[in-house]
Amino acid sequence: MRVIRKYANRRLYDTQQSRYVTLEDLRRLIIEEEPFRVEDAKSGEDLTRTILLSIIIEQEQADSDAEVFSNDLLAQLIRVYDMSSPLPLARYLEQGTQLMLEQQKRMQSQWQQAIRHSPMEFMRELAEENMRFWQKTLNQPNQPNQTDEDDTPDKSS
Repeated sequence: MRVIRKYANRRLYDTQQSRYVTLEDLRRLIIEEEPFRVEDAKSGEDLTRTILLSIIIEQEQADSDAEVFSNDLLAQLIRVYDMSSPLPLARYLEQGTQLMLEQQKRMQSQWQQAIRHSPMEFMRELAEENMRFWQKTLNQPNQPNQTDEDDTPDKSS
């Protein structure tokens, strides 16, 4: 995994390439699916999440036509943080986004290979896949590490 060090002067240093990088450089690594970790140069603290949020903010500000986070959505997300028992929102967002990306790749591949059946049939299959995904996701228990009683060893032996 590539290590990026963040210095007090806010500069980011790629230890693998021995050069300073920008948020745009890191955005390209993400698109290329190159794993990296951003750490504080002094303490070693993991700053990856903060940097990823900065990249999102930069993208949101750069292209107002491509906004992902509306004011209403951002307000709703803030409300989720304030709930006494927060929703397992991260899991839903991660899984939903992953499904969307996989379907986009699949759709592009299908169009490039001259779809073997009608576009309506293909869209029906995608809709069914979405329905199965959300039914499975919504039926999962809130605690993914929870074990069934059948899996626990018998304490009486």
